[in-house]
Amino acid sequence: MNIFRLLGDLSHLLAIIILLLKIWKTRSCAGISGKSQILFTIVYTARYLDLFTSYVSAYNTIMKIFFISTSFATLYLMYLKFKATYDHNHDTFRIEFLILPAVVLSLLINHEFSVLEILWTFSIYLESVAILPQLFLVSKTGEAESITSHYLFALGSYRALYLLNWVYRYIYEDHSDFIAIVAGVVQTVLYCDFFYLYITKVLKGKKLSLPA
Repeated sequence: MNIFRLLGDLSHLLAIIILLLKIWKTRSCAGISGKSQILFTIVYTARYLDLFTSYVSAYNTIMKIFFISTSFATLYLMYLKFKATYDHNHDTFRIEFLILPAVVLSLLINHEFSVLEILWTFSIYLESVAILPQLFLVSKTGEAESITSHYLFALGSYRALYLLNWVYRYIYEDHSDFIAIVAGVVQTVLYCDFFYLYITKVLKGKKLSLPA
């Protein structure tokens, strides 16, 4: 554990809390991509199946349970409880075009050809692009509510901080993970345009909009 990983975890927690509070308080899923939430649920489920096979620490276990349970809770709210507010017409990204390449890559490029390792690798690859349906939805609708923008910023900050965590571990612990670093770079790059617009618009009280 180091400061960058801790801040990254807190940013990730904040993003999920913002999302759930947004849906619950407004009783609406407007502006939220169900496709991205499906991908994140797949990511957390595939990555944290080792809950049943290994124990690292109480912190590690609690975080894993939190991410899995909240991802399924989000799907419940979007596709069952508040499904009437979900924008099916604009959330049309073909997620199979993200899932299948992630499956193939995880089988070809991994640290170890075992079930849990391949599932972990698959989750890393898929997480790097899981936000694309959400960014696509924002681009298609033309704008995002400020609360949705805060959610996206916190989520992007989590990945950027984790990149710093990998740099820190490489320098001070002589530890590196090529797969996680490359996937993290890809994910952070996807957020770059959003980060710029967030800082220049949302923080000044304007609505965020992405080019279609």
